[in-house]
Amino acid sequence: MEVPLTRLVVLASGSGSNLQAILAACADGRLRAEVAGVVSDQPDAYALERARAAGVPGTLLQRQPGEARADYDTRLTDVVAAAEPDWIVLAGWMRILTMKFLGAFPNRVVNLHPALPGELPGTHAIERAYEQFLRGERERTGVMIHLVPDEGVDDGPVLATADVPIHAGDTLDDLATRVHATEHELLVTTLIALVARSPHARPPSPQEQP
Repeated sequence: MEVPLTRLVVLASGSGSNLQAILAACADGRLRAEVAGVVSDQPDAYALERARAAGVPGTLLQRQPGEARADYDTRLTDVVAAAEPDWIVLAGWMRILTMKFLGAFPNRVVNLHPALPGELPGTHAIERAYEQFLRGERERTGVMIHLVPDEGVDDGPVLATADVPIHAGDTLDDLATRVHATEHELLVTTLIALVARSPHARPPSPQEQP
């Protein structure tokens, strides 16, 4: 009996280059998984075009005017749950998720952040690292993959990290290119390990329970 592929749902607000790395790893067999859906909160997110090109269902789910974060997350939960994911991957997702969403998928939400644990939480981490480099305050930055158990910003249990050096003479684009390449590699290798260790994290449905 063939073992079913692990189902991933990817949330992305931007270009989706990390989504593309996941799609490529699924396609070439390195990652024993399938992307069951892609969700974006931004209408111009190229991630949705990447999903379309790969034949993956893509959903644009924008926040409505005046909508509370928890209400948006309730709608997001419904969209993601419909894809029956084993893991949810935040790949450039620029919204802080509330427990309305996270509570529906405990220990199954994975985030990518372009900095090392405890460093530069929040947005524009690459730019802030570069500014600190220019001031002589740092010589490297990094990438981490972590679980998202609650509403803390970029501080969940760490799954993997990688250092990214900043070289003398680097421009911001040089650093960003190096960080993004590291992101793509680390995200894929981490997902490969997660899938191998716990391919179907989804709890059994009532019909499946003994």
